Amino acid sequence: MELTVKLKEVLNERGMSQLELAEKTGLTRTVISELATNRRTAVNREHITKVIQALEITDMNEIFEVK
Repeated sequence: MELTVKLKEVLNERGMSQLELAEKTGLTRTVISELATNRRTAVNREHITKVIQALEITDMNEIFEVK
């Protein structure tokens, strides 16, 4: 099993760029890019919390997927 972050899809649905999300969360563009492309081997809870709050996500299934 593998946990994936569906950030790229969520950003597309909301019409938001990675840069806009980086500015809104205070995270670096690199962190956002790595999350969006699933290049991170570990998920930082603080980073995910900021992303979820910025995107107003209420259902974890919207951002995470287990394959």
